[in-house]
Amino acid sequence: MKLPGKTVERLSEYRRTLLECLNEKKNFIFSHDLAARLQITAVQVRRDLMLIGYSSVQRKGYDIKELIDTIGNIIDSPKSINVAIIGIGNLGRAVAGYFKGKRSQLNLVASFDTDPQKVSKVVSGVRCSHHDEMEKIIKEFDIRIAILTVPADYAKEIAEEVVRFGIKGILNYTTIPLNVPSWVFLEEYDMITSIEKVAYFVKENTI
Repeated sequence: MKLPGKTVERLSEYRRTLLECLNEKKNFIFSHDLAARLQITAVQVRRDLMLIGYSSVQRKGYDIKELIDTIGNIIDSPKSINVAIIGIGNLGRAVAGYFKGKRSQLNLVASFDTDPQKVSKVVSGVRCSHHDEMEKIIKEFDIRIAILTVPADYAKEIAEEVVRFGIKGILNYTTIPLNVPSWVFLEEYDMITSIEKVAYFVKENTI
């Protein structure tokens, strides 16, 4: 069964929170405790876990390690997936620094830029190659996911190129909405929209 995108997002958040619980030396957690940490309802947590077939609830709550493994079996690829960052400016470097090593099944293997000060160097732990080498490197390393942190003016052109080179998923950090073929999964993160959303609720809470 193919899960809804929002459910996958929450499962990822559950796992990240559960890993934090392990670091706190916790072995079990109740649905309402997990929900409280994520500011959602316990009903939502139980619905999501039932959707992936997890119902192993003990009197002391969910077994944290078991639940982490169950979520991983659902949302992780059985084989590792290679990822590239296109545009290794300030945002690209920040994403690379945060991303690398966080998930064993997701490998950040390349970055691309046109700045001669970055090309052929290791930037934020990943080797940067020139834009002209994208097709060759994407195919050579079987890169499936591209993270776009390029200037907005180039976003559509770059997206068209990486799709043509075989990319199957794009995370778009630019402010330009993209159109991609149906076989490419597109996730768009508009920082301005997110900030404006936060500002709206701040305004509403202070009037």
